[in-house]
Amino acid sequence: EPASLYDVWQVHGPHVICADAPRREPPIKADAILTDNPAVTLFMRFADCVPILLHDPARGVVGLVHAGWQGTVSGAVRAAVEKMIERYGSAPADIRAGIGPSIGAHHYEVGSEVVARVEQAFGADAESLLPRKSDAVQFDLWQANRLLLEQSGVTQIQISGLCTACDTDNWYSHRAEKGITGRFGALIGLNV
Repeated sequence: EPASLYDVWQVHGPHVICADAPRREPPIKADAILTDNPAVTLFMRFADCVPILLHDPARGVVGLVHAGWQGTVSGAVRAAVEKMIERYGSAPADIRAGIGPSIGAHHYEVGSEVVARVEQAFGADAESLLPRKSDAVQFDLWQANRLLLEQSGVTQIQISGLCTACDTDNWYSHRAEKGITGRFGALIGLNV
């Protein structure tokens, strides 16, 4: 039901909101939302950034994370898992994660600023996340977020492998459509 939705003003950062009820006030700036309330449906919009859906069936908690390059290097999904542990008592081994349709590394060339931030955030692992093609450097958002989840203790991870830039008939891609595009929605909720 539309009245069950909780969404946020997505700002490409690591801030996490716990939604106890559907949103009635203006949206809060955040890039991760969690709830244990079956009356709440979490909702975010995407057009190349990574949607990460989280579910802890043992504690009855779901989460939704928006992770573009900035959210990834600032650890948005790590912050969401930490908040699931702190607020709801989740055990990382119980959390299931789905990495949804987003831009694949083969379409995601990045410049020196992004490379520097990835190297700073991921240290020795950065090289494997920054494949090179000729003179271009690409950033693998799928594997970077998988790594953050694994470092947080989450082992049940599925990557959709659907590249938004490869399939603009079914997905929106900010990069492939040169900024003139829409957004697709990701929703997650608990069974009522």
